Amino acid sequence: MEPKLSNATARKQVLIDIALQGGGSHGAFTWGVLDRFVEEPWLRIEGISGTSAGAMNAAVLASGWASGDATGAKAALDAYWEGVTRVAAFSPLQRSPLDRLMDRWTLDTSPAYVAFDLMSRMLSPYDLNPLGFNPLRAILLESIDFDCLKRVPMKLFITATSVRTGRGRIFRNAEITPDVLLASACLPTMFQAIEIDGDFYWDGGYVGNPTITPLIRETGGEDTVLVQINPRERADLPRSAAEILNRLNEISFNSPLMKELRMIALLRQVADPGDGEGARWARMRMHSVKSDRLAEFGASSKLNVERSFIILLKEEGRRCADEFLLRHGDDLGRRSTVDLDVLLTEC
Repeated sequence: MEPKLSNATARKQVLIDIALQGGGSHGAFTWGVLDRFVEEPWLRIEGISGTSAGAMNAAVLASGWASGDATGAKAALDAYWEGVTRVAAFSPLQRSPLDRLMDRWTLDTSPAYVAFDLMSRMLSPYDLNPLGFNPLRAILLESIDFDCLKRVPMKLFITATSVRTGRGRIFRNAEITPDVLLASACLPTMFQAIEIDGDFYWDGGYVGNPTITPLIRETGGEDTVLVQINPRERADLPRSAAEILNRLNEISFNSPLMKELRMIALLRQVADPGDGEGARWARMRMHSVKSDRLAEFGASSKLNVERSFIILLKEEGRRCADEFLLRHGDDLGRRSTVDLDVLLTEC
């Protein structure tokens, strides 16, 4: 079947950057967005910033692109997520019969999930997993040609958090290894900190989810598309312990992004639109692809890697990307579709 092209297909090529949030299995939504975007020959992805699951998607996409352009990128993403679901089939973290009966994708009533959640509050990963085993390492080695990342034309920016300093570190193409990707996705209650160059790292979402600044300063594109996974707003007040922890998680992992976008909005107002770096900030255009449906699934569903759920998320990502291209394809390269200035009115 020929890919469905947007109404902007006939336009000249547009350089874009993509910023990918992390969010566990919800990263399959991003898979769907990328799968749809690479079908458009007029879109050229120059830079990708990714954190956690976003970092995995970014590296897999770039590696696949190096081996076969859009076709290779799609195949690489398919293979990576297929590998994730294959390994997850043997995980004790499965939906309970009640969750399945109620057609819920959460693990809230899963005995294994409840037991793990309780143990993680009393025992660290160094107690529960002394060998530091992470099944994602083998999948990454199968899915990504790390040597190719040094030569691929896409610029990658992967964020991880230094445990020692609390500051973020941005890893670029030549620095990216399996350890870098695992560090970017290293939740400290689940995995041991990852050692890189004598320093230890945790999940990059604590400092940048994802980091936007290097996309503006180090690429030629002036349009950044943010693929959002974590809901920024919720209408209902969380009341149960699970709902409160879920909301705290969302606020924590959205906070660095909101602060950076607010800073960018301020710089755009004061930057010199003439030549030089100031012009890059002044001309920067922001866009967003997101789905309200992700807010319905709950935090525990980010550990649900059932194939049916992953495919559902991918299809939702494709649907939202298709909707974005139909509504805003003509805006790419011309105007922002996200109003950053409204952030300046917030506290």
